[in-house]
Amino acid sequence: MFNELRNFAIKGNVLDMAVGVICAAFGTIVKSLVSDVLIKF
Repeated sequence: MFNELRNFAIKGNVLDMAVGVICAAFGTIVKSLVSDVLIKF
């Protein structure tokens, strides 16, 4: 698995990987905020 990740990064897809990680983090933040708002009401 690590070799596949390394090969993926070496091929110049580092930017794509970074965008994916940022989107995943943003999705988690939005999900947390929505659940907190729904629980309070």
